[in-house]
Amino acid sequence: MKKVSVIAAAVAATLAAGSAFAVDFNGYFRAGTGISGNGEGDVSFMKNGIGRLGNENDNYYEFGFAEELKSGEQTWKVESMIAQGNNGASGWEDGDFNVAQFNVQAKGLLASDKEATLWAGKRYYQRKDIHITDFYYLNTSGTGGGIENLSLGNQKLSLALVQDGSTDDSTGYIFDARLANISLWDKASLEVAIAYNFATEKDGMSEAADDGLMTTAILHQGLSNGFNQTIFQVGTAGYGVQMANLWGAGTYYGRGSADNNDAIGYRVLNWGVLNLGESWELGHQLAFLAGADIGASKSDINQFSAVVRPMYKWNDTMRTVFEAGYNGGEDADGNDFAGSKLTVAQAWAMGNNFWARPELRVYGSYLTDHEGETFGDKGDSDFVVGIQVEAWW
Repeated sequence: MKKVSVIAAAVAATLAAGSAFAVDFNGYFRAGTGISGNGEGDVSFMKNGIGRLGNENDNYYEFGFAEELKSGEQTWKVESMIAQGNNGASGWEDGDFNVAQFNVQAKGLLASDKEATLWAGKRYYQRKDIHITDFYYLNTSGTGGGIENLSLGNQKLSLALVQDGSTDDSTGYIFDARLANISLWDKASLEVAIAYNFATEKDGMSEAADDGLMTTAILHQGLSNGFNQTIFQVGTAGYGVQMANLWGAGTYYGRGSADNNDAIGYRVLNWGVLNLGESWELGHQLAFLAGADIGASKSDINQFSAVVRPMYKWNDTMRTVFEAGYNGGEDADGNDFAGSKLTVAQAWAMGNNFWARPELRVYGSYLTDHEGETFGDKGDSDFVVGIQVEAWW
């Protein structure tokens, strides 16, 4: 009883020392079902290259709780999140539950820079994505720590060290450095990032893969009717193949093999959302990816992607959404590949803008594999009809 009383007193004293804000409940999920011509239900085919609308075959859920504790001029944020995915085939499904986030972020510890934040734990770290293709082009999330939003004049510097897997031979890490809020011309800003993936070898072992470097420049242009972003990325070694071929984001480096030690890859991305009047909004992705000395065959490869998602708003709740996409190129084996998709969805959302969620959808998608046999004996095309919900809060 004595020990319990001491612990209770310590907890009470800690809570009394800082004022607690309201608990923040946040999350994201998508879920739905479809009927396809190949008899496999929902379909997911080249999603990053041709678009995700009507082209997802999984249920995915994440929900988290965060709380901020105030102590003088310091703010301590405790953040947590659980994530799980399955194929949605039945009403009760087992799946892998993942503690996606559990970290502490402390702001105000540096007297000279009140906005700088120290953090440690497991975290979604400053992820960059293109929503309509579910493509995270910069994502070094994981377990680690660092400092972010350190003021350098008007710019903000962030530094982090994150672990990136472990093999029998080595343990991988990412050193991530970013400089944001670099002002350019009117409504334009630049952010630059460097991710260095390296490994420490275990006793008596040797790591075959060379370290890799990924550099990113993000040009953000605000517009009177939306925004546009252009991204330039270059990667070496394991990051070279991620840039050119795998729609990689910076993690899952691929250690244990020397196949990509000479690889270099780059990509140019452009995306944004525009309001085209009272009733229309348009999202898009354009991407060109290329690389040299990729894989064991030391191939030169390239691919191109174009996706457009126009949306017509009937009123503040109902909208019709269209999405068309094409992705094609040459893979590391010298084979051509190409896929396309056309989707029409009738949707209802809590709000009338492009990002309004939750959104309920009924959709039809026509998908084509122009160079392969993805859809088996049904031919090189497939038609899918389905219903889906997507939400974030």
